[in-house]
Amino acid sequence: MTESASRRLVIVESPAKAKTIASYLGPGYEVEASVGHIRDLPNPSELPVDMKKGPYGRFAVDVDNDFDPYYVVDPDKRKKVTELKRALKDADELLLATDEDREGEAIAWHLLQVLKPKVPVRRMVFHEITKEAIQRAANETRELDQSLVDAQETRRILDRLYGYEVSPVLWRKVRQGLSAGRVQSVATRLVVERERERMAFRAASYWDVTGRFDAAGESFTARLTALDGTRIATGRDFGDDGLLKSSVTHLDEAGARAVAEAVAAASATVADVSEKPYSRRPSAPFTTSTLQQEASRKLRLSSRNAMRVAQRLYENGYITYMRTDSTTLSESALTAARSQARDMYGEEYVPASPRRYEKKAANAQEAHEAIRPAGDTFRTPAQVAGELRGEDFALYELIWKRTVASQMADAKGSTASVKLTVPTSGAPVGGDATTTAEFSASGTVITFRGFLAAYEEGRDDDERAAAQLREEDRRLPKLTGGGSLDVTDAQADGHETSPPARYTEATLVKAMEELGIGRPSTYAATVATIQDRGYVGTRGNALVPRWLAFAVTRLLEEHFSSLVDYRFTASMEADLDAIARGDAGRVEWLQKFYFGDSAESAAGLRHLVENLGDIDAREISTVRLGDNMVVRVGRYGPYVQEEVPEGVDPATGEITGADPKEARRASITDDIAPDEMTPAKARELLEQASDDGRVLGTNPETGREVVAKAGRYGPYVTEVLTEAESEAKTKVKPKTGSLFKGMDLATIDLDVALRLLSLPRVVGTDAEGVEITAQNGRYGPYLKKGTDSRSLATEDQIFDITLDEALAIYAQPKQRGRAAAKPPLAELGEDPVSGRPVVVKDGRFGPYVTDGETNATLKRDDDPEKISPERGYELLAEKRAKGPTTRKKTTKKSAKKTTKKAPAKKAAASKSATVKSAASKSTAGTSAGGKGKATSKTGSAAGAAKTAGPLHTSSES
Repeated sequence: MTESASRRLVIVESPAKAKTIASYLGPGYEVEASVGHIRDLPNPSELPVDMKKGPYGRFAVDVDNDFDPYYVVDPDKRKKVTELKRALKDADELLLATDEDREGEAIAWHLLQVLKPKVPVRRMVFHEITKEAIQRAANETRELDQSLVDAQETRRILDRLYGYEVSPVLWRKVRQGLSAGRVQSVATRLVVERERERMAFRAASYWDVTGRFDAAGESFTARLTALDGTRIATGRDFGDDGLLKSSVTHLDEAGARAVAEAVAAASATVADVSEKPYSRRPSAPFTTSTLQQEASRKLRLSSRNAMRVAQRLYENGYITYMRTDSTTLSESALTAARSQARDMYGEEYVPASPRRYEKKAANAQEAHEAIRPAGDTFRTPAQVAGELRGEDFALYELIWKRTVASQMADAKGSTASVKLTVPTSGAPVGGDATTTAEFSASGTVITFRGFLAAYEEGRDDDERAAAQLREEDRRLPKLTGGGSLDVTDAQADGHETSPPARYTEATLVKAMEELGIGRPSTYAATVATIQDRGYVGTRGNALVPRWLAFAVTRLLEEHFSSLVDYRFTASMEADLDAIARGDAGRVEWLQKFYFGDSAESAAGLRHLVENLGDIDAREISTVRLGDNMVVRVGRYGPYVQEEVPEGVDPATGEITGADPKEARRASITDDIAPDEMTPAKARELLEQASDDGRVLGTNPETGREVVAKAGRYGPYVTEVLTEAESEAKTKVKPKTGSLFKGMDLATIDLDVALRLLSLPRVVGTDAEGVEITAQNGRYGPYLKKGTDSRSLATEDQIFDITLDEALAIYAQPKQRGRAAAKPPLAELGEDPVSGRPVVVKDGRFGPYVTDGETNATLKRDDDPEKISPERGYELLAEKRAKGPTTRKKTTKKSAKKTTKKAPAKKAAASKSATVKSAASKSTAGTSAGGKGKATSKTGSAAGAAKTAGPLHTSSES
């Protein structure tokens, strides 16, 4: 067969990428998608019975045999594997074109092991999807990089060992179903430590004076900076304990007002005027980390959403590969950016030579170029405006601006500073009379905008950044030393120091990058994981740790200190990089991590777990607030409790009262942040919990008192049993009713309470004599007739609906338990695959997108009101590619049935250093069930099935 007539099979990860690449390669190529990973380590409970007691039974990894992994094919991917094998039969060559990073290299290796091709195999790599890049990559192939595969496999085994050894300790000592992860636990610790700082923080108050001065008709403001030569205290002079850190004058309200009054009555003298050049360089092109940070600041995108949008842009050929820690640009990209800047802004806006942004540490894991617009010439935002919309367009525009600006000239200007002296006529400050006040002001004038004409980097919201921005936007009048100025006003202002700002997703990613924790492919997954697992919540953009995170972090700090040590975690990342470069061995490194290193007297993970000693579970889950108040993390959530009950001496434990009571406790809701849980707040919650409720009156039917109370699950009304009823042998259950959403516990009256207690309300009977009732349930108000339930539109209908209206609802066909179909939340247009209109609907289990044939649930970060059409089409495409959901029962049977044959082939799990020899080997479990993505199902260390076990993301645990 001639070369022109040969047929090449190209395999990529995603259907969207396959469609784009196929259009560039043309005839002679067939492009298929693996839809992510096709194999992974199985949950030990899914192993064949005869393997559960063997060396693979605990982790699906034989730790005593060079950490040999046992892989299985995900049940959902068996059909895809069959399709790929069928396509391979007609191919003359196989090109593995997965991403050019560790994860992509591993996917390619697994494809090689499962497909067992008998034709030549080459690795096709690229970092942008343009026609030129794809055609060049198809002709300039390479061998599979076994070192990258080893690094990914080491990371996967490392995460499995970490999760399956440490998570069960959390289950026993904190709460069932928790997970520990190599990076997620360290990221959680960062958030918890910041909250601890806020809890320990003590605010300090201080005052300053702002004067307004007039210079020949031009006025400006200046701030008091010194009194009699001693600097005035500002917020940065105070420690987190509220005490001064340096020798400065602490101005209180009385002193500030006295100085302001004296200054307002005097004239100022210009003591010093200085001016210096101002220059500002553009920021480097985007890395994964800086893209996520800037997308959060400017576009309000979460890390996960930013990466989703970037993935779409990459797969459709708009930007280069989006997982990278490199800031370098290729020569063609440098030329394109400089040319575009010159054409759009002028010759003077482009420096004489290209700007090169080199990072000191090259990372073998990532692509070797920054994130930029794809191609040898860049399309401007205006050129793609007709193709991209919403978030896609906004992120492309951000990347384009940043790339072009990185090759533009510095912004130039001058910064003027002035110092003024004003007599204070003995104004008293701290008991001493003062004579002279010094005021300072500065302002920057931009004379040449340079790169600012194209782009300006966003700033995190803090006081210092705001002050810098004000300074850069201010012009001072022309002043000369020794000149006199009129004081037109002087105001004393009080301030209070602020606690350290909580992390946002952007600043957490920045902190992780600075500490060397995680890698570009893991940042978004890590930030999402700690939220999804309930360790961290959000308040606006701020990340707020839950009390559960405090308990888990404390256990890990005290008993697995090295595993959550920032330097140790960063060193693990560096070691994985060394394996990826071929400078370190996979087996040797895992041996040291798990079994320890006797040469360095370092204990391994197994030793740490086996020698934990006694762990006081109650103490681990306790956070002391002081003043006899503690927070504890219990089985059903956090609660506040008196450490020692009333009637008992806290110091000696002796009973001091005639009738000592049990320690009171009260549940804590997530709307109370940890730093807000003071002893006073704790007492308030205890008082509310012990409150017998507000008495509303008496129920005329039963003669019992009716009270309104705040309960663990929300406000409610209930009857109070009489003393005789409480002591009766036959228990009497008081009537109880939850308040509706629109009701207020403080204003509810007896009439409304009695209506709530009367529920369910009998509406009437139908023609056959079947009773119809109206009531409130878990999913809202509804009608019930026998076993037939129909939803009501509002809670008010429970009291107002008539029998005729109820019968009319039952006369309509039942629509999956709903009285009537709700209108769509949004209309997204026509799906490019099915050609059917796509809408967003509100379902029983949350919003979802549908084209009438395929339904896809919206993800956590998808706003049903703001979701873009592209995102909707993407969710539907992912659901179609995944295929119908396999039932759990069927999956287990299938996995056991097919994996029984696998042990005979177990030895082939090892890998060869070359593509040819690797392709000739087989791997245990090639046809067995498992996970298709690089995600493990959860499970216990002993292999028992757990629905909430150790969590492993596609990039880290």
